[in-house]
Amino acid sequence: MELGKLQLDQPIRFLKSDRYPTYSPLQDQFPNADVDIPLRQLIKLTATESDNIASNLLLRAIGGPDVLQQYLDSLGFSAIQQQDSEQTLHGDQMLQYRDYAEPAAMVALLRLFADHSPLTPEHTALLNGWMLETTSGPNRIKGLLPPGTPVAHKTGSSGVEWGFIPATNDVGLITLPNGQRLALAVFVTDAHADQDACEHVIATIARAVYNEALTSQKASLAK
Repeated sequence: MELGKLQLDQPIRFLKSDRYPTYSPLQDQFPNADVDIPLRQLIKLTATESDNIASNLLLRAIGGPDVLQQYLDSLGFSAIQQQDSEQTLHGDQMLQYRDYAEPAAMVALLRLFADHSPLTPEHTALLNGWMLETTSGPNRIKGLLPPGTPVAHKTGSSGVEWGFIPATNDVGLITLPNGQRLALAVFVTDAHADQDACEHVIATIARAVYNEALTSQKASLAK
């Protein structure tokens, strides 16, 4: 869209061949496929509900994972690797280990988005708004923060594989009481605990970081 090649309300075809057993509110709504979905809706479903089918359609619309990787590399984020679609991962769960992000790189990407977004102001505000509306992972970064704390975040989840959980992730921007935004990425990898325990770890870390940020602010004001 930034290059003028796509438009927000451009229709993207959801084909019958795009269907497969996976988490997808889009597929639940249109089980027979063969419908046009506005690009805007696909981005929102991907950002707010982690819709796997919507994510696949977005990747196809831009030209595949290689195009996304080239863009990440151009921004200086080669420590974030995207080689597969959700559908490819569904066929071979081991591939998820080559689709990864170093936590520090994800924090840097969040900081870029928050401080010097490469997107237009309109698109930045739109994506930020959708991330604030994220429904997945309510017990992760947001879990132990004060009620009503704005958190623009995106989760990542693998489910249980081979008797453990390869990935329980959450990354986001936490708005502090003074309006500053705190970037945080927490990845729980190859956990032999259950999902609730993994999410509690993320929530506990997020609250500890939040508390430390408030303490630092108070110390700065006292000087």
